Amino acid sequence: MRYVSIKDDSLLVARLESLSIAHPREGFWKCYHRLSNSGRHVNHKRLHRVYKQMGLPLRRKVKKRLPARVKEAIIIPQTFAQTWSMDFMSDALGNGRKFRSFNVIDDFNREALFIETDYSLKSSRVVWVLRHLVNRHGKPHKIRMDNGPEFIAKLAQGWAWANGIEFKYTQPGKPTQNALIERFNKSYREGVLDAYHFDSLDEVRDVTWGWMKDYNESRPHDALGGMSPVDYKNQKHQGLRSATLHSVPDVLMID
Repeated sequence: MRYVSIKDDSLLVARLESLSIAHPREGFWKCYHRLSNSGRHVNHKRLHRVYKQMGLPLRRKVKKRLPARVKEAIIIPQTFAQTWSMDFMSDALGNGRKFRSFNVIDDFNREALFIETDYSLKSSRVVWVLRHLVNRHGKPHKIRMDNGPEFIAKLAQGWAWANGIEFKYTQPGKPTQNALIERFNKSYREGVLDAYHFDSLDEVRDVTWGWMKDYNESRPHDALGGMSPVDYKNQKHQGLRSATLHSVPDVLMID
């Protein structure tokens, strides 16, 4: 007594299967127009019903919404290890294989704290580098960065919260809000990435280490009055120590 459909969709199923194999990234309307253009007219509602029954609809990638980012002026800190800036760069070896570099500098004297290079650099690697730098230089108050997936990952944000470090995110599409690291990236690209033809990551790391040593200890920096980052840091810290000693009052010794 129950109605049984007599529709035969086997032909449509076969056609959709062949289209999905030949063009796996095309959606429903592409399939519909391909069938119509080939002279096989079919009602689009019927085709869509079969299309869904076969489980062919593509999952749409939803862009992750970012919280509102506030524009903040870059303020140069007065001492070392107060504010850091970090960013990623990309390049390729001679065989075409791409690699990335993770750069971290101190905003006070533009010193290159670390350059990590590898084929893949995930948020866990970012946390490893930052933990190493904190153990070596002390904990900064804040770190400036863009909205890269490695930086907004829960692992990186959780580490920053646990250590009391504030992550300062720039507004999307505004690289000038992180101008210090962008300027450093330009120097690194001109001095290393674009200056050599690399065949392996070991070569990249060796040249990077030598360049970074020269950049920190010898290379004059215009923003530092022609001094190198290390010399500038040493001079400033020596001046602060001298000012502190002169500010200590004399103690009278009474017998």
